[in-house]
Amino acid sequence: MWADVVDLRDFYATSLGQMAQRMIRRQLRMLWSDVSGQRVLGVGFATPYLRPFLAEAERVVAAMPASQGVLPWPPEGPGMTLLGDETDLPLPDRSMDRILLVHALESTEQVRGMMRELWRVLADGGRLAIVVPNRRGIWARLERTPFGQGRPYTTGQLARLLRDNMFTPVSSCGALFLPPTNSRVMLRSAMAIENLGCRWFETFAGVNIVEATKQIYAATGLRQGKRRGYLPVAQGFSRSVSES
Repeated sequence: MWADVVDLRDFYATSLGQMAQRMIRRQLRMLWSDVSGQRVLGVGFATPYLRPFLAEAERVVAAMPASQGVLPWPPEGPGMTLLGDETDLPLPDRSMDRILLVHALESTEQVRGMMRELWRVLADGGRLAIVVPNRRGIWARLERTPFGQGRPYTTGQLARLLRDNMFTPVSSCGALFLPPTNSRVMLRSAMAIENLGCRWFETFAGVNIVEATKQIYAATGLRQGKRRGYLPVAQGFSRSVSES
């Protein structure tokens, strides 16, 4: 079941949400330290983690599923969000160099369809990063944050899912070792706790982050002759219809 986009936005406006954003974003930047000239796609509710790439990437796009809802982003400048089905993204084949999946895998009821669509959109040699609640972590057990909703995964389960859908896992890490608390004292200690957890207690991270590459030797199964439409959702972001 998808979380509502307004609830997601409101969570990231809180002190706890901002801390979660900083900790996860730090790990993502370690994975993708340089995206200069590349095209970056976020699927689900990835906008809290896409901003660092705006100044570097050739293009940044946030695709939000219809079941979740959509919000314009970024607040300044042309809109970079689009509304679409996670199993039928309005993007050409092999058009994205980096894909970031956040608040998506644990929510969708069409896991295989979504993963095959990500494979289609990802460029040969591209990278996919998935952020998902950790089944062994505290965050997945408490429903007061978005990371306590949907289906959590262990890194082993994620690796098997990726291999079953024509991706090869290449690295993994964890984030959110601080329990989901609103205590100001604890939140101020988040970075120290995060460093300790990354070194000694990665099994109990709040979220698992797995990076994978595309298996380009697998059969494509791409749909032929289908017309794809781009749906604008924010002022200043125009899209056109193109043939796949």
